[in-house]
Amino acid sequence: MLKIKRIEFNPFQVNTYVVYDPVSHEAMIVDPGMLLPEETSLLASFIDSNGLNVTRIVNTHLHLDHIFGNQAAADLFNTVPYANVADFPLGHDLESQARSFGIPTSLIRQPEKFQQLTEGETFHIGSDEIHAISIPGHSPGGLALYCPAGEWVITGDSLFRSSIGRTDLPGGNHQQLVTAVRSKLLSLPPQTIVYPGHGPSTTIAAEQTNPYL
Repeated sequence: MLKIKRIEFNPFQVNTYVVYDPVSHEAMIVDPGMLLPEETSLLASFIDSNGLNVTRIVNTHLHLDHIFGNQAAADLFNTVPYANVADFPLGHDLESQARSFGIPTSLIRQPEKFQQLTEGETFHIGSDEIHAISIPGHSPGGLALYCPAGEWVITGDSLFRSSIGRTDLPGGNHQQLVTAVRSKLLSLPPQTIVYPGHGPSTTIAAEQTNPYL
């Protein structure tokens, strides 16, 4: 069964996840949010100390706080990150995003490129299958990553404990987000653990009474 390590990075307190198979040591990094060199070193140390082989980097969406460490991770693990093509314009304009939030561009490494991951695609980490689910609304190309065997879903900034993602940023759409969360996430088995882009985990059962839905 896959294990999940959560590491919190950058001033936005993004949850970066390392999803790994303790048998094969195959690993996936989700939302590499490392802004400072010491944060990148912390991630690399966890990977090295557990003997992991990172075969995939995935972005749930391409807002700045979730992609600060994309290029560093791509260089370290020699792999091109995946994301939904609808968010590619955001990902290719990281410096402008940083300026809008007062983040010094001297700290920024612009991601060079992305690979496309779309609704309905599946891939494996170890022997477990991961499903990509499109959850637009917080951003145009928001994705969730669902593992039926492990009974968990990584939701990015679409669904949090007792909350949902903001929709006042460019490309946001409140009704689209609420509709997608209700139809595609709340329909998952109630015992499914939700790992959000910020804050603590929750469950699908608990979010049936989410006041924002």
